[in-house]
Amino acid sequence: MKKRVLITGASGFVGYHLIEEALQNNFEVYAAVRKSSDISHLKNFHIQYVNLDFGSIIALKKDMQEKQYDYIIHAAGVTSARSVAEYETVNATYTFNLAAAAVAADVNLKGFVFISSLAAVGPLDTLNGIITQETPPRPITAYGKSKLMAEEQLRSITSLNYTILRPTAVYGPRDKGIFIFFKQLSKGFEPYIGSEAQKLSFIYVKDLARVAVKALYINNQNTYNLSDGNFYDKYELATITKNILNLRTLKIHLPVNFVKLLASVTEKVSSLNNKAAILTPEKLKELTAVNWSCDIEQAKADLGYYPNYDLDAGLKETLEWYKTNKWL
Repeated sequence: MKKRVLITGASGFVGYHLIEEALQNNFEVYAAVRKSSDISHLKNFHIQYVNLDFGSIIALKKDMQEKQYDYIIHAAGVTSARSVAEYETVNATYTFNLAAAAVAADVNLKGFVFISSLAAVGPLDTLNGIITQETPPRPITAYGKSKLMAEEQLRSITSLNYTILRPTAVYGPRDKGIFIFFKQLSKGFEPYIGSEAQKLSFIYVKDLARVAVKALYINNQNTYNLSDGNFYDKYELATITKNILNLRTLKIHLPVNFVKLLASVTEKVSSLNNKAAILTPEKLKELTAVNWSCDIEQAKADLGYYPNYDLDAGLKETLEWYKTNKWL
């Protein structure tokens, strides 16, 4: 009999790949999506859909008692929000509610994997060093702080079999975030914010999905930083992309203060329209941070996590998907 897994955030970029990986591992998948979510891209998957009320532990408990999930991968959350309170509610409170309901429902849940973020730790402020499991968390944005809050609240539920994963910047087919940069490159522009040297890290979405499913069986209440095991300077993403697509670009370094002003205006306009801004002065802190390189040795040792893709291999597959699907 197939084991049943609930995947939250299922309609999103990472959620799609989590579903694909779970199905390949012979799980019966229940995809948690909002009523307003576009799920047309999931139509070829043989899955069940659920609409969860993350604001109610009672409602979540009822759903779990009815569905009897064996495992949960919690990937739902927001990367942009209208306020600190919205970040905390969606990323932290809803995570706690789901976990608390899982324990209260007494459904013999075998594993709970939470997709957090390396932003919960925050970057290093010098090029020297590397983010490790022991690095004291110093998140620099409300998003990172809300993810750290979610982790802390999850750890308070001591009877839960959980594993926390902290991926760095995730990219791959269907991503709309880093894709904005690829789109600019395809138009001949290579924009950068400032000219300060950086150490960046990335993880291909299929590697993240693979380790998330493997982590379902670990349940050791530990936290793991995840990347492809390498670090890259600020130009390598563009350099590899240009080589793959055979592009020539004009490299532009925008002054940080100019972009900060632009972000402030964008944030104000979005606020007036009651929308979450994609670029804010706070988000700029993450984009211009000096060092996001992280150690993955603990994930290798405990989870058997050995990335199949470095940035070159991952970009080849990603860019081919964008071209095939007419995104580029």
